[in-house]
Amino acid sequence: MSIPYFDAHCDTLSRMVRSKGRHLNVDTDQWNLDRISLFAPAAQFFAVYYDTAVPGHEESVSAQIAAYHQECARYSDRVVPCRRGVDIHSAMQQGKLAALLSIEGAELLDCDLNRLTLAYDQGVRAVNLTWNHANRFSGSHAEDPERGLSDQGVRFVQRMNELGMLIDVSHLSDAGFWDVIEHTTKPIMASHSNSRAQFFHTRNLTDCQFNAIIKNHGIVGLNCYCAFLGKAPVTMDTLRRHLDHFLALGGEHTVALGGDWDGCSDLPEGFSGAWNWLDFYEYLLQRNYPEPLLQNLYFNNLMRMVNEVCTT
Repeated sequence: MSIPYFDAHCDTLSRMVRSKGRHLNVDTDQWNLDRISLFAPAAQFFAVYYDTAVPGHEESVSAQIAAYHQECARYSDRVVPCRRGVDIHSAMQQGKLAALLSIEGAELLDCDLNRLTLAYDQGVRAVNLTWNHANRFSGSHAEDPERGLSDQGVRFVQRMNELGMLIDVSHLSDAGFWDVIEHTTKPIMASHSNSRAQFFHTRNLTDCQFNAIIKNHGIVGLNCYCAFLGKAPVTMDTLRRHLDHFLALGGEHTVALGGDWDGCSDLPEGFSGAWNWLDFYEYLLQRNYPEPLLQNLYFNNLMRMVNEVCTT
């Protein structure tokens, strides 16, 4: 049985740049190319991340984007850098990992439309409007949570729609979320967010937000960080409860994977990295989840949205 994989978020690039000398196939931390090759087909969004409270974000962003392209070239026999849905399909036909690039926080682009266009030209196809810090576009879930999109933020959303880039609302304030829903003309994603009804955390989505993403034809990626899943002990059952809640809301074509690999310190029991999505798949099969549903969760839902939005 072939198990597919399309995960909407990992922070492996920032780990790699900080470590210096680490490559995509090194068997450390929570994501590596050798183990991801167990899935077929396989695709991964690689996020560029840096905490702008610490000086040096411009250098780190440049280094991470350069590392992404260097690693894709280093492992060109196994990885294809992708910008469009058709590129992912081509990678699948070659039996290679489809790699995509995202930016975690528009402040890494200085909230600048020209830098957004430059990032697009460099291959970036998804951007979180905020990370944990508020910025000129919006409050975040953690800072200024009552503040929604500024006029500049609205223009940024509109420009992302025009370019064919995925708007990522994970980390965004609730007010900002609803402003995005009002102004976007394309499906959006919460690349790594769980259910607030199952475990209260401002990083998680309310039922109303999840229903809005269903209507928007977007996706929500299940996050494996224990801090967003529940109180200890956190197990596969805990993760499944978030999945079941989303499914009960009608999310069969909305829920995807968004593990937050290399961006979280505590994982559920039975998880040490992205490869354990294999075990979760088997765990769900044993509990009579139908295979078409699991294929949607593990690949089809995110693939459908990329096909629709990332066309150029």
